[in-house]
Amino acid sequence: MQTLWQDLRYAIRMLKKNPGFTAVAVLTLAMAIGANAVVFSALNGFILRALNVPEAQNLYIIERASDNDSTQSYPNYLDLRDRNRSFDGLAAYNISQAAVDTGKNPSRAWAFEVSGNYFDILGIQPYLGRVFHASDEHGANSAPEIVLTHAYWHRHFQDDRGVVGRVVQLNRHPFTIVGVTPPGFRGTVLIFSADFFVPIVNQEQVDGWNGLNARGNRWIGEVIGRLKVRFTPAQAVADLNSIGSDLAKSYPKEDGQMSFTLERAGLPGSGFNRAIQAFLAGLMLLAGLILLAACANLGSLFAARAADRSREVALRLALGAGSWRILRQLFTEAVLISMMGGAVGLWGSVVLLHWLSVWQPFPQYPMHMPVNPDANVYGVALLLSVASGLLFGAVPVKQVLRTDPYQIVKSGSTAAIGRRITARDLLLAVQIAICAVLVTSSMVAVRGLARSLHSNFGFEPRNAMLADIDLNMAGYRGDRVPAMQKRMMEAMASISGVTSVGLVNVPPLQESCCSESNIFADKTADLSPSNAAGTAIMFSISPEYLQAADTRLLAGRNLTWHDDKDEPRVGVVNRVFARRIFGSEATTLGRYYKMEDGTRVQVVGIVEDGKYSPNITEESRPAMFLPILQAPSTETWLVARSSGNPQQLAAAIRTKLRDLDSGLPSFIQTWNEAMDGALFASRIAAVSLGILGVMGAMLSVTGIFGMAAYSVSERLRELGIRMALGAQRKEVLKAAVGRAFKLLAYGSAAGLLLGILASRVLAFIVYQATPRDPLVLAGTVLAMLLLGLVATWIPAQRALSIDPAILLREE
Repeated sequence: MQTLWQDLRYAIRMLKKNPGFTAVAVLTLAMAIGANAVVFSALNGFILRALNVPEAQNLYIIERASDNDSTQSYPNYLDLRDRNRSFDGLAAYNISQAAVDTGKNPSRAWAFEVSGNYFDILGIQPYLGRVFHASDEHGANSAPEIVLTHAYWHRHFQDDRGVVGRVVQLNRHPFTIVGVTPPGFRGTVLIFSADFFVPIVNQEQVDGWNGLNARGNRWIGEVIGRLKVRFTPAQAVADLNSIGSDLAKSYPKEDGQMSFTLERAGLPGSGFNRAIQAFLAGLMLLAGLILLAACANLGSLFAARAADRSREVALRLALGAGSWRILRQLFTEAVLISMMGGAVGLWGSVVLLHWLSVWQPFPQYPMHMPVNPDANVYGVALLLSVASGLLFGAVPVKQVLRTDPYQIVKSGSTAAIGRRITARDLLLAVQIAICAVLVTSSMVAVRGLARSLHSNFGFEPRNAMLADIDLNMAGYRGDRVPAMQKRMMEAMASISGVTSVGLVNVPPLQESCCSESNIFADKTADLSPSNAAGTAIMFSISPEYLQAADTRLLAGRNLTWHDDKDEPRVGVVNRVFARRIFGSEATTLGRYYKMEDGTRVQVVGIVEDGKYSPNITEESRPAMFLPILQAPSTETWLVARSSGNPQQLAAAIRTKLRDLDSGLPSFIQTWNEAMDGALFASRIAAVSLGILGVMGAMLSVTGIFGMAAYSVSERLRELGIRMALGAQRKEVLKAAVGRAFKLLAYGSAAGLLLGILASRVLAFIVYQATPRDPLVLAGTVLAMLLLGLVATWIPAQRALSIDPAILLREE
């Protein structure tokens, strides 16, 4: 222990003696370990850490195997709940939005519509009052009760314990607050923080329509179950598939080909789950490469520093110190540096993670980022710190073990510069290759994001405002809905600067988009799902919507206000719909297709293709635009296009809506802002990879500089002799930094190739990201060349400034 303490004190003394080296080493490791801590915390929060409920490892989401969709109809949920043998219970829930009026101005809030057994299956006990139970359900609208989340109770009711028993208006229906959930429980979707819970049997009062008996309508978001201890997931799937087979036989029209899979509870659906897993795994790999680059960099510096201290090491060996004693000293210095770097990096990561945990990228959605660091994150940071110190501290081991104290004391350093490739060279080449991978990937992501901002989405988001208004929340029903919608459009059109106003039930690229329907050929009599000609996204629009959205009508006519419920059903379709359903665009106009309920719809127009669902990277899908009077919806999005800055319209739109109905909750934003959700993954990928690319570039500059600087230091005598013998500046530069540039070229070429391969994965995340971009290739080559010039500038200047006479006299 005393010897270890001596080593530690000596290490501190040596690091104080070289503050520049210490600062560079600590900051390099802090950057690398901090990056790994941040990414691992996200991986831990989204993937590794379970939901904040008892025995969360036994919770599974039921999905349909055919399309990996977790939505279910309520009758199907009841059959699965009552007939399965492998779960202790199955609960259903759906995320919805409602207007809450506590006596003041009504505001929008987010609700979990949950089955009565939801809290019992999860094992959640109330913080105040009580929660729902299966015994509370007695048919449609039989349980007008609310359970508040602790966060919503704290935020809107100021921790008032007398709130239990209070009656509030939910979409102008009276509901009684019966309890508050414990702190930390926000629902069963990790990234979403609900405001309150309502019984699913009261879905009609929340959503404005009754889906409890609609077997063909899969409106339930997810069905979650707690697997029995003696059952495996495979056995549970077999159990569910037997039920699905019976349902498919009993209800072939609604439930054709029903089979199921299980997914871990937490993230919304396997598609999103896999995308998050792939992205975080890729980000963790890149962060790990950053750390390896840092270790390679510090290993090179440590080996050079050990060579620079060769006289000190030789004297200690000559005085009787053993080689392992010297190595222990070097390892102590390395681990001390790595622990200091780890502490600084962890501190920075904690600050960043705290900001991320309260970050709200979408103001209208109560997002929750489960990235707060826990013991796992701290443990990984400690492990990486120690491992990094041991890794780069081990680089000079061979050098120390081969030290000949007699030769060094007699003639100085015996470091030889040969032509063979050393381990130090390989470490630097790997570091440069990693940097090139990061630079290539970041450029691919940034270029893809830049192209996506100017893409043709099938509509023009610039110079347009969106006003999201759900008339159901204000109590509008039946014929009052279209009348109010027309009044709102007329009011918006009267605003100065507005050039056109349209209405749509939900605009493209929104998180709530889109409703889909099976499409059948006109001659099809059996409307079973297996006989469908395809599926199509469905929009309900006003006749003015296409003009307000700047969506081009390619053929046929637009919809009109005469296309109402008393007229034959008509629709406008996009080009993909025309080709897939009718085989050709030229023969589409005037033809008919059937909806799921057997309604015949005549195609009267064809519009350009576009992007519709929030997954912006997917290919264009079939879409149909139906008249709002023939496909009514209380969901109302007003599209107001202006001739100038649309932001100036927000106050006027809000005033007009308040004049029409003071109890009408709305959310107003520009269309570009409304697309933040669809572009969120692309932006996060671009920013993350950009940061990692900058970090990799900084590490490479340090590594190349270290190698070139020490190469010049060790060859000063040789370079002086060359210059004394008449060597040209070009030859001196080649001897001094030629090897560094060769390694830069080889490492950059390998990294560019690997970066192109890795960037193929980005195409699934970043819209229009492609590695086959000449600007990306040219940009990567130019960036790496600039890195080499910056890193070797000072060593090259030092080599060229050698005075042979002074140098030889000193030697």
